[in-house]
Amino acid sequence: MLWSLFWINLLGTIYGYIWYGDQLVYTAVEMSPLYLPFVPDSPTASLFFTWAVAYWLLDHYRSTAGTLNPPKKSNWRSFVEAFAVVTSFKYGIWAVTIIFAGAYKGDILVWQDWMLVFSHLGMAAEALLYFRLYRYRWLSVILVACWVLLNDTMDYGQGVYPWLPKVLEDNLSEIATFTLALSIFSVAVALVLWLVRELRPARTSSK
Repeated sequence: MLWSLFWINLLGTIYGYIWYGDQLVYTAVEMSPLYLPFVPDSPTASLFFTWAVAYWLLDHYRSTAGTLNPPKKSNWRSFVEAFAVVTSFKYGIWAVTIIFAGAYKGDILVWQDWMLVFSHLGMAAEALLYFRLYRYRWLSVILVACWVLLNDTMDYGQGVYPWLPKVLEDNLSEIATFTLALSIFSVAVALVLWLVRELRPARTSSK
């Protein structure tokens, strides 16, 4: 199961960066290469989720190999997992919302749109479904919160937001507000998942 999850996310990541190819080139040439990290939102989210799954596969390998010593705590792993949760949930919901908002305003959906709908719903769902495997701490969530808020600022302050359906170009301020609210909500979701994970051992020991 984990291997399937790994390959699905890895292939989705590669496809996502290809999907953003034209905007990456435009940003580098017409704006600034320094803006490039803020352009491919969903592929970067799935990249970090792929990275998180790689950690889980390593844990599984260690357990089946009979390694008695638990893996050392890793601040980087904590950040990777927190980044995966927040951004996968956020951009999964964001993309689906934007696609259907465009359809509501008259944009015609094609098969690529439906493919994006199902793949991004999967991103949001997997961020929640595998919460028992996470080891991230609250501090990592705060660091990720700083990144996503900076990313929102760059997107709508410098104009490097994902290219939108033309019918939504006049609604940029509303989309910016929605994106910021979704960032805050996604960070809250990650903190709730961390809190649930922290409370579960205490509940178990009290029984």
